[in-house]
Amino acid sequence: MHLSTAANIMTTDLVTIAPDATLHQAHEVMREHNIRHIPVVDEDQQLLGMLTQKVMIAQVMKIISVFGASALERKEKQTLVSEIMSTDFDSVAPQEPLIDIAKFFLTNRHGCMPVVSDDKLVGLLTSSDFVRLCVSLMEKS
Repeated sequence: MHLSTAANIMTTDLVTIAPDATLHQAHEVMREHNIRHIPVVDEDQQLLGMLTQKVMIAQVMKIISVFGASALERKEKQTLVSEIMSTDFDSVAPQEPLIDIAKFFLTNRHGCMPVVSDDKLVGLLTSSDFVRLCVSLMEKS
């Protein structure tokens, strides 16, 4: 198995969310799939943004501090993913060398990187993908 590019280890069975979904729906998706990052895509799989657990927690804390805990669920249902998603994020191409991506992960403390080809989301590269790669390599040695 040749393991030199993002395409070789990226996750392709993706869980995504639409920009008009609510924060409440995003919480449900994250909980159901046990994930910490959700790419926000349009109907053509064009990557519009990234929604991370960190951003969602910050939004929840903001809602609680401004409106109180009793308003949390109502406000989560009123907050659109497009309002809180990150639009300033790094992405990589499928043919990007893994060594470069791994160094970038370490230097920038990233936990996730969308893999994009022709502006379309084709995969997601996470720290878990790198851990799986390490386990696989250790088992072979």
